[in-house]
Amino acid sequence: MKKRVTGLGGIFFKTKDSKATKAWYGKHLGLPVDDYGCTFWWKDEEGKKASTQWSPFKEDTTYFEPSKQPFMVNFRVENLNNLITVLRSEGVTIVGDIQTFDYGKFAWILDPEGNKIELWEPIDSAL
Repeated sequence: MKKRVTGLGGIFFKTKDSKATKAWYGKHLGLPVDDYGCTFWWKDEEGKKASTQWSPFKEDTTYFEPSKQPFMVNFRVENLNNLITVLRSEGVTIVGDIQTFDYGKFAWILDPEGNKIELWEPIDSAL
């Protein structure tokens, strides 16, 4: 594969009070927060609109499982189906199945220390 990861898709982390955390970042750092956190818009190398998500999650979220870490990184990828095939052949642990939404495809893997990583083939125009 020519490209695997093409950028940072998002940073997700657990908080005791995700609503208060978002409000704090909105007030003190000026982040335009919504129910999901904050979306940062930028342009890729080809000048296409792209985004990166910043999202505080509730402390008791199970979304990061099976990882026990209080964070998860999301990477933007170019061709998720091909990448998962390659990663599987390389012995990388795949968590669950690829899921498809209007705004892109998602898959999850574990790094050597058990940190869950989200892979996202985005459709930024849908956001």
